[in-house]
Amino acid sequence: MFEDADNFADFFRGGLPYYLLITLPILILCSSNPVLAASEFGVQRMAQFDVHGTPYGCRASALNLEAKSLYTWQTSRHCIVARFQDMTIDQFREIRAKAGGLVIRLPEDTAQLSLEEKQHIHLLEQAMMAQEISIPVYFSRNPKLDEIINDITKTTTVSAQQKSSQQRESAISEILGSISANGYQIVVSGTSHNPNKQSKIPIIQGELTPSGAGKLKTDGDSKLPLIILTAHLDTFGLVNGPLPNGDVAALLTLVELFSKLHASIPKYRLMFLISESGSLLNFQGMKKWLDTNLDENVQIQQAEFVVCLDSIAKMSDSIFMHVSKPPKEGTAMNGFYRTLKTVAQRYGNYTVEGVHKKINLADTLLAWEHERFSMKRMPAFTLSNLKSHKDPVRNTIFADEDPEEQLDRLETNVKILAESLAAYIYQLPAEGGEIFTGTMAITKDTIRPWLQVRSTQQNNDLKGAFEKYLKNVKQIHEKPDAREPDFMLYDERDALLNIYNVKPAVFDLFLTFMIVAYLAVIYFAIFYFPKLYTFVCRLTVSKTKVN
Repeated sequence: MFEDADNFADFFRGGLPYYLLITLPILILCSSNPVLAASEFGVQRMAQFDVHGTPYGCRASALNLEAKSLYTWQTSRHCIVARFQDMTIDQFREIRAKAGGLVIRLPEDTAQLSLEEKQHIHLLEQAMMAQEISIPVYFSRNPKLDEIINDITKTTTVSAQQKSSQQRESAISEILGSISANGYQIVVSGTSHNPNKQSKIPIIQGELTPSGAGKLKTDGDSKLPLIILTAHLDTFGLVNGPLPNGDVAALLTLVELFSKLHASIPKYRLMFLISESGSLLNFQGMKKWLDTNLDENVQIQQAEFVVCLDSIAKMSDSIFMHVSKPPKEGTAMNGFYRTLKTVAQRYGNYTVEGVHKKINLADTLLAWEHERFSMKRMPAFTLSNLKSHKDPVRNTIFADEDPEEQLDRLETNVKILAESLAAYIYQLPAEGGEIFTGTMAITKDTIRPWLQVRSTQQNNDLKGAFEKYLKNVKQIHEKPDAREPDFMLYDERDALLNIYNVKPAVFDLFLTFMIVAYLAVIYFAIFYFPKLYTFVCRLTVSKTKVN
């Protein structure tokens, strides 16, 4: 035991402890973690969904890469951080094919942007939603991201200015600049993107029926003609979350108005439908409703026409009536179209125009919701402020105009629709005065509360509104088939993004060389210390003899 202690003491009598005393503090200082958290905030992953087996949206979630700007990234080891309005469609396609990830700063107020900037944003948004994206894509509205974007693009700007002024730095200056530069590491962990096999699409329906005794016993006993009005509530777009629901607000305003008027002078049965799946999911909710109800209820098949609302609150002074087959003269749909055109003339420059588009059965996705009914041989049309179903503002998450201006436009559109429907149902002259006046007047305050209605999976406001004003309220759900699902939604919408301030990789290489060089100097200084000492002593002795 004591012999082992002597050996241990001999170990300390050597030179190794002196090496440790010199090198250990340096190693501790150099090896201290240079990574400091720059920021941490919530982000939203780009929407991910499948329709008829075709994947759309972002297909990845985990992210741990070096941050680069739009102009400095090169490989799949880089994550691009940029503003949405700064990116072009070509740049996005290149990033999608070659980069490792993408973090986008969304504009805070698109209403303040120019018309060209708005068009650019909508085209880019449409291009992103039309394809599968294999890299993780995240969005944020946090202003902190602007500082990081400015920082990582600063070097590129300075470099460009130097080239324009024909100034070239030496190779050593460029190397030193790259060593002293700061970088950022983008990290998103703990997220997943598993398919949600329990996902479902709610469809809710209700009716306005006569309240007089003896006029209606059951649904099948009613002899009154039927008109169906539908709208869809979009629950996601480029990102998951509540979107503007102007169409649902318009439909619920009609429900409230006609519930007060229709009970006293019944002429028609009015059925209202709201599905929580729009064009992105190919109107799967309405497909489910038709498959469930059409064969069982003959009166639905014999409906005079179906009115579908789609993008009824967009920036336009025109209302387009989209049909799959032009209505023949003398039909109920043609009569309503004429009434709608006449009523619209009361409201300034508003016009109503018919748009005919045949159903292309070769297309996987339908253009408008009324095509679901037309394929079942039911007379149906869609009312919209958009002339084309390919208009990029149709499924946008951005608000292009001031909320009050949008509400003004929605108010006028609801007035035209309500007055036209009332004039047609109660056989009143379309050229006459307004029907909804006084306590039943349509105002912004009438519509505003319905703009806050959200999905039935979040609260019961939508179902509560139906049960308050309508009868025979039913709610069904469309679920994806276990074997061949028509649609599929995915989990994990929100995530936590960490951006760390780090040194570039070349700094680690430089630090390694410096440590090796330092240790080499210390090693040779200690190893050759006797010779150095002898040499110094000789010089001292020789100087003394000379003196």
